[in-house]
Amino acid sequence: MAQARTRMAASLAAAVLVGSGLTALSLAPAQAATAGRADAVDDFNGDGYADLVSAAPGGTVSGQAAAGYVAVTYGSAQGIAPTRKKLLSRSTTGIPGAATAKQSFGQYVTKGDLDGDGYSDLVIGSRAATAGSVVVWGSATGLTGGTAIPTYGRSPQAGDFDGDGKTDLALFAGITAFGDDPVDQQAALFKGPLSRAGVPAAKGDFIDRSQWWGYGAEDASCAATDECVDGPHSLAGPAVGKSVGDINGDGRDDLAIYSYGGDGTNANSVLYGGASGFKKGFAFGAHGSLAVGDVNGDGYDDVVSADGDGSDGDESGAVTVALGAADGLSRERVQVFDQSLPGFYGAQEEGDRLGSCVAVADITGDGKAEVALGIAGEDFGGKTDAGSFALLHGTATGLTGTGSQVLNQNTAGVPGVAETGDRFGADCALLDLNGDGRRDLAVSATAENASEGAVWTFPATATGITATGSVAVNPHDLAAPATKALLGSPLR
Repeated sequence: MAQARTRMAASLAAAVLVGSGLTALSLAPAQAATAGRADAVDDFNGDGYADLVSAAPGGTVSGQAAAGYVAVTYGSAQGIAPTRKKLLSRSTTGIPGAATAKQSFGQYVTKGDLDGDGYSDLVIGSRAATAGSVVVWGSATGLTGGTAIPTYGRSPQAGDFDGDGKTDLALFAGITAFGDDPVDQQAALFKGPLSRAGVPAAKGDFIDRSQWWGYGAEDASCAATDECVDGPHSLAGPAVGKSVGDINGDGRDDLAIYSYGGDGTNANSVLYGGASGFKKGFAFGAHGSLAVGDVNGDGYDDVVSADGDGSDGDESGAVTVALGAADGLSRERVQVFDQSLPGFYGAQEEGDRLGSCVAVADITGDGKAEVALGIAGEDFGGKTDAGSFALLHGTATGLTGTGSQVLNQNTAGVPGVAETGDRFGADCALLDLNGDGRRDLAVSATAENASEGAVWTFPATATGITATGSVAVNPHDLAAPATKALLGSPLR
């Protein structure tokens, strides 16, 4: 999503402390004053460096177990450091609501400049179905304040869905149960800009009262323009990953999702942006992690999905690349592979969970996106489910295993040591943390240290990523709640 931003160099003092402890995995040097070149959507304080969002939905806050919090580590010329941070929870001053046990604040996050002031904003949702979302506003001094959005706390997604140059917000309510039949789910499309009171400039058509699953008859209000969706109906996603991009090249962002159709059936599909709302698109692949980016360099964003979360019963994992085009996605333009892809390191094994996370962005600058894939269940060195991650390169015909990289905690230069059950590669994100114009890789191991969780960042190079200069941060480094915090679930 393209957004204009005035870059403002600013230094930031460390912010809110909501815990104790001082066991550091590693630290980063102090921030430099020169502005960077990160994408505006990833930059909350306008200094040109991407800021990393690491959620901890299992964190204990104000004595409430699994109330959840979000850690934002601000980027710099040296990347991130735990001293340059903002910790956000329902107990943080200015954040609406109160810390509540099992709310899992931070389970869902998205970001974008919602109010049009030149600074990206952060939207935080919760696992609890009735908790709603909170918008935390960007500024020259970082994230500040908060505005509640009632009802809609499941998988918020920001993007310019109507193509008017302003950031819109797609919002979804929680689903209370999954059964034999699809379950209705509320949704809303807030057109930007969004006021600081949480009021959108307008609301688009996002119909939630007719059948979503499949290609059912359209609501009468959509017939004239064919620009709104029949649903959603039991929408389970958007799934983990950056699910927004322009798949059909019409200048409007589209939204990749997965949905539940009852009887244990799931599928990925896409909602195409339009002047007044969404239009349904092609359904494909097993559900799981999703991310969007231009893998083959043809100017159309593609959808990369994986079932490495094991929720479909197959814990080996497989990856699907659905290529975008002027007519959107099509079953004729789909690539499916696993670790047997020629040139891909390692062997496909039951329990590997290839695709436990997916992130898509052009690291090398050749116009074709790389794809980061978690392999959170990979065994090696006598360690079960120690986990690793892979980086694959895009080509004109899709992803290739040639030149792929696979790293884990035993790779030279990576902080820490691989252990059984770490599940390194649980989530991942690609964003320019050091402002050099290349997307760096962030990876989490949410099961690290009895599910405290930890996050690693790896600098980008002209050929991929490197362990040299990699940094690791855990809740103790952040002076944040640690017990079963699940830090890094998700990363954005």
